[in-house]
Amino acid sequence: MSQLHLFLLELSSQLGTRFLLVVCLGFLTGLEFREYLLTRHLEHPLAMGSSRTYAFISALGFILYNLNPAGLLYLGGMLFLIALFVQFYHHKLQVGQKGIHQFLIGMLVYTYGPSAQLFPLWFLILLFVTVVLVLGARPLTHHLIATMDRLELLTLSKFLLLSAVILPLLPKEYPFKNLPLTPFSVWMAVVVISAISYAGYLLRRYVFKGSGYLVTGLLGGIYSSTATIVVLARSSAPPSAPLAQIHGGILGAVGMMYVRLLLLVIVMAPMLLRYCALPLLGGGMIALGLAWLSQHKTDKKIPDTLDNISNSNPLALRTALLFALLFVLMTALTHFILQDFGSGGIEILALVIGFTDINPFIMSLLNDSRHDLSLAQSAGALIMAAGSNIVLESGYTLILGNHARNRGIFLKLLGLGSATLLFGLGMF
Repeated sequence: MSQLHLFLLELSSQLGTRFLLVVCLGFLTGLEFREYLLTRHLEHPLAMGSSRTYAFISALGFILYNLNPAGLLYLGGMLFLIALFVQFYHHKLQVGQKGIHQFLIGMLVYTYGPSAQLFPLWFLILLFVTVVLVLGARPLTHHLIATMDRLELLTLSKFLLLSAVILPLLPKEYPFKNLPLTPFSVWMAVVVISAISYAGYLLRRYVFKGSGYLVTGLLGGIYSSTATIVVLARSSAPPSAPLAQIHGGILGAVGMMYVRLLLLVIVMAPMLLRYCALPLLGGGMIALGLAWLSQHKTDKKIPDTLDNISNSNPLALRTALLFALLFVLMTALTHFILQDFGSGGIEILALVIGFTDINPFIMSLLNDSRHDLSLAQSAGALIMAAGSNIVLESGYTLILGNHARNRGIFLKLLGLGSATLLFGLGMF
């Protein structure tokens, strides 16, 4: 450990250092709150003191806590502040102002002192940053209220239910001797896929809404490249459709499929990275590079109107349960095919499975299961499934779009999918 590091550790442990930090953060919180009051455009905003008041409140909390760690003096100081804020709030009500922000922020600033003593300094700084960010988020909250769908909180609650409520309650023991699955591993696969899908859904719906076909493809490909390509292929059917833009979106969706698979490998089975990194990174870079070139064939920026992608909710509980069921079935199928037919059966399954939803099969390969495939064979099956899925998607561009005008994108996807298939096959 360097001398500088030791010096900083010693300095941060000193009582005086913590006191000065508490006072400075209290003062800065007061400054931010004054700025917040100015943004509210009130004719006569009422404030109980200035930024110096918050510095004194933070100092009072620090001193009272250290004088009596049992907390009696600190509690007395809190009651004193509450009495002051009650009188102040009574005055605010008389002039028609009802906000309680000053009371809440004042009480939070009062906790800076004990926080500096009871927790590491990073927690105190996190508390300060949280207060400042929430105060500064007023325009963002108004924008969210104006644009957010009324059912969006229900979607968030579904994700929290999947990840923070159900997952920790599930057992980690193997319930069946012949099936390499635990309830925890099944639902963990659901949570991982749902998290990636939900992130893409939020970005597509609220951050990059209406920003072009390429962004549609990139963000749609995060949670379903096949669904995105189906919609984009259909949008290419009219003679006036901007093909270069749409083809860029299709290639972007395929590129993000490679990226999504790489992320799943990193999270679920990092031991496969040495086998998967090159084909997934290479395929992703080729697809994204072709997407960029296609998108920039014309300088005309055409916003997309693919609401059926942005409005699709990837977190329906029925979808999560269906994925869990498919995941169990694919894991059992993989396990029994491997037992009866060996790695050759897995090759055929990986080739065929690309014509369905590949996520359950991919997660069954990445799951910490007790199958007898080598690491190279597991990686090869994953890459073969991705390749066959791209071959299927190339067919969608012809079937659902304009046959003559989509011949170029069909050949690109067919070539990319075939090369991916052959690469995976070479790993067996």
